Amino acid sequence: MNKYLIIFAVCIFSIGASAQGIKFGPKLGANMGKIDGKGFNQSYTLGYHLGGFVELQLNKKWGIQPEVLWNQISADTVSGFKAIYQNISSQSNFNNLKLNYLSVPVLLNYKPSKLITLQAGPQFGILLDKNKNLLQNGQEAFKKGDLSMLAGIQLNILKLRLYGRYVIGLNNISDVGNSEKWRNQGIQLGVGISL
Repeated sequence: MNKYLIIFAVCIFSIGASAQGIKFGPKLGANMGKIDGKGFNQSYTLGYHLGGFVELQLNKKWGIQPEVLWNQISADTVSGFKAIYQNISSQSNFNNLKLNYLSVPVLLNYKPSKLITLQAGPQFGILLDKNKNLLQNGQEAFKKGDLSMLAGIQLNILKLRLYGRYVIGLNNISDVGNSEKWRNQGIQLGVGISL
């Protein structure tokens, strides 16, 4: 993972050196997320994200937008969760889960007009605050890393950046010794300010 982050940083600095315009700013918003997998409620639960972004404009239409976000993913389990994962501690609380990630999306921006930006790209996440309620023989129930794909649209109104994105997890985040797979999924809505 560290090798990939170093390669990513070198690529971003190289692109930044040749960029025609650079803008940056803070952003915040809501996450409507869930964890896909057996035993989890499939309705979306409210979380949040906040952080910053950098827009590296390559030409009038194309650009790269790396971000750093504090990303909270919330999910609820169903009543049969304990029966499905019998090796999880009987003292665990199975209701509302909150996972806090340090997320680094790297988005390819395409501007068909000054007002609209279409965005897509990967998001790398590092689990910072593991859920202490779900335990398996003293081990955490969730893996340390998450890889997701994002796609969405951003409206550019003066210095405001209003955006909506769909997020789908690509890797299994379950660290429970079971064949069931858990994946993050959600919708991000937010606002940023370009400085």
